[in-house]
Amino acid sequence: MTRPRPVPWLEPGQPFPSVDRAWGAGDPAPGLLAAGGALDVATLLAAYRRGIFPWFSQGQPILWWSTDPRMVLRVADFKLQPSLRKTIRAGLRGGRLEVRFDHDFEAVIRACSSSPRPGQDGTWILPEMVAAYCALHRAGHAHSVETWWDGERVGGLYCVAIGRMVFGESMFSRRSNGSKIALAALVAACESWGVEAIDCQQNTTHLASLGARELPRGEFLRIVRRHAAQPAPEWRLDPLYWSAWLDRPSPKTP
Repeated sequence: MTRPRPVPWLEPGQPFPSVDRAWGAGDPAPGLLAAGGALDVATLLAAYRRGIFPWFSQGQPILWWSTDPRMVLRVADFKLQPSLRKTIRAGLRGGRLEVRFDHDFEAVIRACSSSPRPGQDGTWILPEMVAAYCALHRAGHAHSVETWWDGERVGGLYCVAIGRMVFGESMFSRRSNGSKIALAALVAACESWGVEAIDCQQNTTHLASLGARELPRGEFLRIVRRHAAQPAPEWRLDPLYWSAWLDRPSPKTP
């Protein structure tokens, strides 16, 4: 069996290698590009602009990834399930549901860190990741979308945004559909802003059920370059647009 090429070790401030150097499908960790470096704002922005993201566990160095294919949710393809639509409408009509953008970013990322992904015993959102993304939030490039029900935060997500390109990171839910409502609100806002796609990084059946699909890395990077160069929108959800968006039919399943 052919041994994979060595993973480059990055010193802080050192440029990333070409994403073409990432490990492929036959390697032990497909998509792994480099290790080391730093999690400062400049490095994170440089990474996301190149389709690279950090993901590592306790006891590991910083690991940088660029998966191929890449799971992407095109905003126009989002499937608003009938039961979710009904829940959102009832919550809004009864005054029980509120969606807030950037109300408490740190609380959201900490909630995500305490909600491991299915099949994982621990979390990849380690204290150094929390600190890094809170700094990115203060710099205006990381955002939270929060689902509030009866005055309580019951779900949400956080993401990275550069220009009009959005990179989804993690979600949490403390009530049925709590995270799905946040995602639906983000999709509605993205449509109003002219955001074409939300990066989902890796394939899951849950994301696929909502309309996300895999794209070749080259196609994904073209989307990133085109939209990251555009002016950033104001991060707020227009209540009138949100209500009108809920009345639209979902895309038909192929």
